[in-house]
Amino acid sequence: MVREIGASALAAWLSDEARPQPCLLDVREPWEIERAAIAGSVAIPMHLIPMRMNELPDGPVVTVCHHGVRSYQVALYLEKAGFDEVYSLAGGVEEWANSVDPTMARY
Repeated sequence: MVREIGASALAAWLSDEARPQPCLLDVREPWEIERAAIAGSVAIPMHLIPMRMNELPDGPVVTVCHHGVRSYQVALYLEKAGFDEVYSLAGGVEEWANSVDPTMARY
């Protein structure tokens, strides 16, 4: 079962320098990322994950998409591939914009 993390909890994690920082894996398409993205995210479109997951660093990974559906699927895939600490951002960048960064563009 994939663990989900809320936008506010992720923001708190990112601001906690004492905690190992997660890799924010944005699995949306390039045109989506151009419109709105969380700073510091690594962009790998969902369909390229099987070929490029070796680029991900060791440690926690938080998958991100628009509403949380694709990121959940990628998190499940990564867990099955052996990644230990994987989370999906519940509600995606839409929830991030609603809860954390109201200046973020919506689409």
